[in-house]
Amino acid sequence: MRILLVEDNLSLAEGLAALLRQTGYAVDVVHDGASAEALALAESFDLVILDLNLPQMDGLDVLRAMRARRNGAAVMILTARGAPEERVRGLDLGADDYLIKPFDIGEFEARVRSLLRRQAGLKTSTIAFGDLDFDLTARSFSTGGAPLDLPARERGLLELLMMRAGKVVPREAIVQSLTSLEDDLSANAIEQYVSRLRKRLGPLGLTVKTARGIGYFLDRAAP
Repeated sequence: MRILLVEDNLSLAEGLAALLRQTGYAVDVVHDGASAEALALAESFDLVILDLNLPQMDGLDVLRAMRARRNGAAVMILTARGAPEERVRGLDLGADDYLIKPFDIGEFEARVRSLLRRQAGLKTSTIAFGDLDFDLTARSFSTGGAPLDLPARERGLLELLMMRAGKVVPREAIVQSLTSLEDDLSANAIEQYVSRLRKRLGPLGLTVKTARGIGYFLDRAAP
């Protein structure tokens, strides 16, 4: 899942970005409103975490521009501006959540998970497909109650496929979801991750199938 973090407090931005990346998200960070608007409209993000008091362009103007362009990314406003009229204005402009600084890190993480579940159209925190279970809260996989440990990129790919189980996920969507602007993920690299996942999922009766020229989807292996 890919997140855009817009925060002009450099130390806070660095800390939140490190926290989100440690959890396995691909994170891009900008520190001013103009850059946020340009990047949000040029790239695809699952979630935008948006401060309001920004240089060059106010966060509410960034949000207004996003929604005017029908940008459907989930938006969490993260700000010290906590007056009721500010919250109402932000939500009316299209924000999905509004968290006031200072905030509890645990609550922040829970709100991020909730927004990403909602963005994926999920109402539950656990997904099952065949003998594979995915806990969205812990972002962990298990089979028969035993954990299935995966390297970060393979876990991110399987998460993406699991949340859209049975549906084709285009290669472009995989690249967008798993990488920030600082990363580079080639078609060959994706194929390598897919190949490794097939080996891991084979004993569970699952596989990753290729939709030629389009992308990949999670399916049950042939008997």
